[in-house]
Amino acid sequence: MAEARPGTWYGFGFCGFGQALGSGRGRQVHSPEPLGTPGAGGDICRVSASWSYTACVTRGGLVALSGSASGAADGCRDAWASEALLVVRRAAPGRAEELQAWAPGSALRGPPLWCRAVEGTAAGAPAPLPLLPGGDAYVSPRPPFHRPLGPGLRARQLELGAEHALLLDAAGQVFSWGGGRHGQLGHGTLEAEAEPRLLEALQGLPVAEVAAGGWHSVCVSETGDLYSWGWNESGQLALPARSLAGDVQPGTGEATGLSEDGSAARGAAGGEDGAPAPFIAVQPLPALLDLPLDSEAAKASCGSRHTAVVTRTGELYTWGWGKYGQLGHKDTTSSDRPRRVDFFVDQQLRVAAVTCGPWSTYVCAVEQRGAHRTSLSLSGLPSLN
Repeated sequence: MAEARPGTWYGFGFCGFGQALGSGRGRQVHSPEPLGTPGAGGDICRVSASWSYTACVTRGGLVALSGSASGAADGCRDAWASEALLVVRRAAPGRAEELQAWAPGSALRGPPLWCRAVEGTAAGAPAPLPLLPGGDAYVSPRPPFHRPLGPGLRARQLELGAEHALLLDAAGQVFSWGGGRHGQLGHGTLEAEAEPRLLEALQGLPVAEVAAGGWHSVCVSETGDLYSWGWNESGQLALPARSLAGDVQPGTGEATGLSEDGSAARGAAGGEDGAPAPFIAVQPLPALLDLPLDSEAAKASCGSRHTAVVTRTGELYTWGWGKYGQLGHKDTTSSDRPRRVDFFVDQQLRVAAVTCGPWSTYVCAVEQRGAHRTSLSLSGLPSLN
């Protein structure tokens, strides 16, 4: 779930079910396009994307679904979408705020599957879903839907992958649990963990944000460093991936790479001594990841097998699986190196937030301060400091 920010939302990637990012031209969008959710327009403040549908929340409190699930409801402050469950934070007129869980195909009609009163949080400062108010429980797409955390454990952020969970506590420490067969827990093994376990490799490093992909994980430190671990099958950790080794130019012995700023370039397919480059399928411990131009990370999000990071200067870098255009580079090429999404630079836009669906990416962007453009007007939107 991306945080609420002023700006215009864009989407790219898989839209085979008519999700909001679709432009009606097919099942894929290869470059960022403004979202086209009916009734939402430029008023979107939050986006949560599952594989087959997307939930957009507006500043006016409307949640609108698009894709395999459709429908709308008012009085909403937040929404969390999964294939099995849609959870909204909602306040009906004259009633206390509550969490409502719906079957995605219900179109938000009839009674919800279950309701839970929102307690223990100040007005105007809701905990981000799937974390519940108070930071001591969370929503799961599978029964039991309401799951408490361990005694004394309080979270400020919680992210769910396909088989694992990441938790960031108030002190900036990271905990993980769930399935670990792809190294996504970061404990140096491939073992599962039934309860939240502190990530010892990051102990003493204050972390500002965590992101959980399908089977990989990412975190951003308070100083802007980026760490990744887990499955690297499609290069989603920005480490050499065997599945991408076939991208060698015929007759050249060279593989497509990236220049210092993340633009397309060519490089040797092997190591410096001519030996084959080492490939990494699983990285079970957090590895420091350098962005081009020594950029510092501010925000991160993970899809099923791709990663997106916003820098402190408002640029967007993506890498990993790109089959449906979810990397935003006008093609369907996968990459195991971070590459800047030039659309936002070309349009003089500063990226403020990013959230990934399994096969898609959604971005909120604002106009650069002092920029003058005629191709796409975002006048009146404030710049970020």
